[in-house]
Amino acid sequence: MNTALAPSRLDLYLQLIRWDKPVGSLLLLWPTLAALWIAAGGFPGWHLLFVFTAGTFLMRSAGCAVNDVADRDFDRHVKRTAQRPVTTGAVSVHEALALGAVLALLAFALVLTTNAATIAWSFAALAVAIAYPFTKRFFSMPQAVLGVAFSFGIPMAFAAVTGSVPWLAWALLVGNLFWVVAYDTEYAMVDRDDDLKIGIRTSAITFGRFDVCAVMGLYGLYLAVWGVLCWQLGYRFGLLLGLAAALAQILWHYSLIRSRSREGCFLAFRQNHWVGLAVFLGLVIDPWLR
Repeated sequence: MNTALAPSRLDLYLQLIRWDKPVGSLLLLWPTLAALWIAAGGFPGWHLLFVFTAGTFLMRSAGCAVNDVADRDFDRHVKRTAQRPVTTGAVSVHEALALGAVLALLAFALVLTTNAATIAWSFAALAVAIAYPFTKRFFSMPQAVLGVAFSFGIPMAFAAVTGSVPWLAWALLVGNLFWVVAYDTEYAMVDRDDDLKIGIRTSAITFGRFDVCAVMGLYGLYLAVWGVLCWQLGYRFGLLLGLAAALAQILWHYSLIRSRSREGCFLAFRQNHWVGLAVFLGLVIDPWLR
């Protein structure tokens, strides 16, 4: 091999944490920021904005490292993941776990600047994030576990603002979980043929021929739950604009996934962060439109 063309350790580590693929971080970020705005009744302050934005990117990166270690024996059999650094051996298991631990500790250091309730809930969030990759081996709907992991910024945001986690936070988490299962099912549809061969369990396999209907139904539940809850909180025109923009994108996603092509499903997944951004921005601008 030409060592002059070999990636540096830094390049390999950046590949490991998906530095060039920020979609996952954005999918985590928008509902977390939306929860911050709801909990604070508006702008939550620069401190919490920084903590949750930076913490989101750090924890997603740490999660990628753990996920790749857990899935290394499966990933080599999947077209899309066969060249991941841990799978190819370019990054060792110990290196990946060490990097993940450092990133998680940095995120925890940010949490320590908040309050006791947020610190306590961060341990639960970490446990779910670590457990998720292993649920693919025995649970027919691991995307639901991912949904909890990717939605845990919501109760933590409420804890950071109010010092407690009210029922509203859990209701928003459930609504967001529907969205996560929807877009991660699109993601799983990309790898379904490979996953069937190696015995990985996913929602795309569980839903079977009803996968497209299930995805659209889950999107609808997400918009309905967040729409009703935010309407009850007094959000109006901005909320409706955000939901309408999100719905327009979801209808476009239907056109992408209905044929179940790898390209269409992967594109739909990668564009989902715009759905979350639309809902978030609707909540942000709502007070200006009253």
